[in-house]
Parts: sequence; C-alpha cells; structure tokens
Amino acid sequence: MVDLRTASREALLAMIARQQGEILELQRTAAERRGEIARLSETVAEQRLTIRRLEARLRDLEAASGKGGRGEMPGHKPSQAAGPEAGRRRKQRARGYGRGRGEPTDVVVHAMERCPDCGTALAGGTPKWSRQVIEVEPSPVQVVEHVFVERTCPACHRRWAPRTEALGGAVVGQQRLGIGLVSLVATLREVGRLPVRTIRWYLGQVHGLRLSAGAIVAASGTVAERGAAEVERIRARIRAGPAVHADETGWRQNGRNGYVWTFCTPTAVLFRYGRRTKEMVDEALGKAFGGVLISDFYAAYHHCDGLKQRCWAHLLREIHDLRVAQPQDEALGAWATAVQAIYAEAVAFAHPDARERVRAMRRFEERLLAACRPFLADTSAPHRTLCARIERHLAELFVFVAHPEAPPDNNAAERSLRHLVTSRKISGGTRSGQGTATKMATSSLFGTWRLQGLDPLLACRRLLAQPQI
Repeated sequence: MVDLRTASREALLAMIARQQGEILELQRTAAERRGEIARLSETVAEQRLTIRRLEARLRDLEAASGKGGRGEMPGHKPSQAAGPEAGRRRKQRARGYGRGRGEPTDVVVHAMERCPDCGTALAGGTPKWSRQVIEVEPSPVQVVEHVFVERTCPACHRRWAPRTEALGGAVVGQQRLGIGLVSLVATLREVGRLPVRTIRWYLGQVHGLRLSAGAIVAASGTVAERGAAEVERIRARIRAGPAVHADETGWRQNGRNGYVWTFCTPTAVLFRYGRRTKEMVDEALGKAFGGVLISDFYAAYHHCDGLKQRCWAHLLREIHDLRVAQPQDEALGAWATAVQAIYAEAVAFAHPDARERVRAMRRFEERLLAACRPFLADTSAPHRTLCARIERHLAELFVFVAHPEAPPDNNAAERSLRHLVTSRKISGGTRSGQGTATKMATSSLFGTWRLQGLDPLLACRRLLAQPQI
C-alpha cells in the first residue's frame, strides 16, 4: 500500500492511472455481465412461456380424453359426429413464420423500488417477462470541412499542399454532396420512386438538411454520368447473352409521346428511348447478335436475322379473349383446346440430345400447323386471323424446345418495364432530353443491380467511389 501522506507526486499519478485502468476493466466486465444477464433473462422468459403452452396443451389433451375433471370442455358434443379432419395432425411447416426477435442494442430493466403495500425497499428479483421496442432516431446531417494545409520543406524551402484528388473517395467532382448522400438521393428517386418534393421533405425532417430541387435532380445526373461506362458494359453483356427479351412501352418527354425499349437477360437490363422502329432494335443489339431474341409479334422485330422466339403468353391471351367473346362457337373451343394442349406438351418436353430437341420442335410445328390449316381459308371462322399469324410465325413459336435457354414467353421484359410504367404514371414522364437520358441510364443501372440481387444503395456508392478517370 502507498502512504498517501508521504507518497511522491509520481507515485500518486501512477496509482491513479492504475486505478483508472482497473475501473475501466470493471466497467467493461459489468457491461458484459449485464448483457449476459439480459440474454439469460430472455431465455428464461421464453422457456417459461413454453412451459405454460405445454401445460395448457396437456390440460386440453386430458379434457379431450375425459380425464380433465371439473371445468373440462370436450371437443365434440355427444350427438355431434367427428368430421373428416378429426384426429388429423396439422402439417408441419418447413420453417416458422413467427416474428423474430432482434439482437438488443440496449437493455432497460424495470423493477419496483418499494413494496406498494408496506413501503419496504425491494432488491434482487427474477425477470417476469420482456418486451422489445424497435425505434429509429433522426440522424442529423454531417458537414465535414476538409482543410488543406500548406507546408514548407525545411531543406529546399518549397511549399507543398495536398491536391484535391485526396477527396476522391468522399465526393464526386466539385460539388458539395458526398457520395453517400448522392447515392441515397438517387436510390430514393429510382428505387423508391419518390418525387423531388418528397425527398426534400424527408431530408429536411429526418436529417435537418435543406437541399434545392436542382441539387436533388443533379444527384441522379451525377450517377448517370459516372455510370456511363457501366451502362456500356451492360449493353455488351446483353449482346453476348444466349437469350434476350425485348419489349417497348410509351414514354412522354416534354409532353411529346415516345417509347422506352427494354432489352434484358436474367442478370442485366438495358433501357433505350426513341421511336417505335426497327432501328432501335439494331442500335441496342447490334448486327453481330447471335442469341435468341424473345419478343411479342410486333413488326419491328421481323427483320432481325437469327433465332426468334415469339411470346406464347400474348398468343394464349388472345385465344382466351376470343373464346370468352365467342362462347357458343364449338369449333373455336375445340381448336383453342388443341393449341393449348400442344403448347403444354412442348413446355413439358425435355431431352439432353440437341438433335432430338430439334426433331421434337419440327413435330410440334407440324401438329400446330395441322390444327390451324382447316381455318386459314374459312372467312367465317373467328380465329382465322390467329391461325394466319401462327402460320406466318410458325418457325418462331417452338424455338424454346430446341434451345432450353430461351423461355416460351416474354414475361421477363414486361416485368422489367413495370418499374418504368409505374414511374411514368407518377411523374408523367421527363421534361427534357437530358432528363430522359439520365432516367434511362439510372434505370439500367438500378435494374441490373436488382436482377443481380445487389443492395442498390451500396452498389451506387461503390460506383461513385471508383477512381475518376
């Protein structure tokens, strides 16, 4: 022991430092013990609830077997016959769907300090139950000021200051907004489909940040500009894909009608704006495209060389609508049933040998043509037009049989357009060519990240953090 009355200043300081270290260690140990106590308390509470449920289940079983004694409630009245479900156990689920409990970040203990009856001080005790409360606190914006200090070399007396490239991982270009904020704004606009006014309100209310509408619009423009090279890589991947889905939908630019085209694979999607002409297909896919083009029956795809798979979903939908409109036509009903049966058999067909798949494709084409041939010249048949379409595109209906990588429908393209269609209904389109180009680029980037299962916010941040060339 150190005599505090005669100890030197250095000895006292050393003792204080040692005691502070011991105090910190004790505080860390106490925190760990509190966390362990909270976890054990939660486990005990859950086990007690399980015991109560098992006891209640046991009482129900005893009551159902007639051994429950006073207060029992049999499952059926004496005159009531057991139904077909009686005695059948509920099918076990592969996984539970109950609400999971999160890992607590803090533990608040509630206990009564004194007895309500006599006022005696209370201590100790065991956990009775626990309840989790999930809360989110508003986080204020962080304004980081980067100061560049100039220093003089004592040897050569030259002055040196850091270059602005030191901020390459924090900000893009000369703007004030950091890459985290730019990523958040672009994700809210593209994934959340929030209007500029709503984003301004959110940033002001939750983060205390006041941004102009122009700054929010410019954030999406920054992402589109920095992602231009990535969009070109997306187009290259689509051109090299074994099967590509294509479709188009309307889009208004500055109040004038235009069209948005989509070209997608299972892991990439590319959007282009322009007219509804065949040149849009050529611009996106190029002349060297060697995969299977999956589309509807629109004429802009007719000129494409190579393999084409026409969408069976469109064809079957029109057949269904025709049957609903002509329910009394027995010939139409028989023809529709035959076409649907051929399609179902083709979808179910699978063979490892490529030559056998080609032969099967030819057989399905012959059977479908045989079902349509009697009605090609019958002007009174309501399905004559559909039969003529089938004959014209017969070689493009069963390509999926010979090439399993190509699905028989174009649902993937329609799903990729759904996001833009919803955005168009909310905003009405874009106001300028620059705005349209930004929308196409950001939709391609975020759509590709979504297909790849990536977190769009993190993916956008990684894109902005890449070195600027």
